[in-house]
Amino acid sequence: MIELTDVCYAYDGVPALRHVTAAAAEGETVALLGPNGAGKSTLLRLVNGLIFPEVGQYLFEGTEITARRMREHRYAKWFHQRVGYVWQNPAVQLFSASVWEELAFGPEQMGLSAAEVRQRVEDALALCGIEHLAARAPYTLSGGEQKRTAIAAVLTMNPAVWTLDEPLAALDEAGAAWLTDFLRALKRAGKTVLFSTHDTALADALADARWRFTPAREVRVER
Repeated sequence: MIELTDVCYAYDGVPALRHVTAAAAEGETVALLGPNGAGKSTLLRLVNGLIFPEVGQYLFEGTEITARRMREHRYAKWFHQRVGYVWQNPAVQLFSASVWEELAFGPEQMGLSAAEVRQRVEDALALCGIEHLAARAPYTLSGGEQKRTAIAAVLTMNPAVWTLDEPLAALDEAGAAWLTDFLRALKRAGKTVLFSTHDTALADALADARWRFTPAREVRVER
């Protein structure tokens, strides 16, 4: 499903990824492990088609993901419905006037009927335990509430691939337990999941494979 071959990427000439070769199969859960600044977030952005390899190749379901390909509106729209991204700081991805509108935005862009949009929003609110926040503005929420809102917004799109950058960040003990159970549910549902974490216990509990990042911005695949 996701294939990276000899991928390199740099910020202003400073390497962020060096010759990364790794693959995630459909339904596989992959933990991205390593120190801060080793390239985990960069790789997640690349998998989401926000940046592109400077060297090497990224294939998604057999199609090479390039800047040119992602300029094709129809393909980009399809791709972003297939791949969901929960950022480490969810505040940067929340932009609507209310939680309800935030969750409705994606399904509306998919062209779903008003009834289907409403059903998806209601289901996501319930599954994420945030029904009571539906009318609230996202910027007024706590960090944990924003994380659940961001997850719910991705959930309404029902992507095949979930990517999460440090999903336990900003969560208290109860929130972390809920998030761990949610990731288990994604695994049971056959979703492909890539998540970065410093929590080795979370990786041990969920991951089928580990992509271990080194300070040299290289990746070692462990299965």
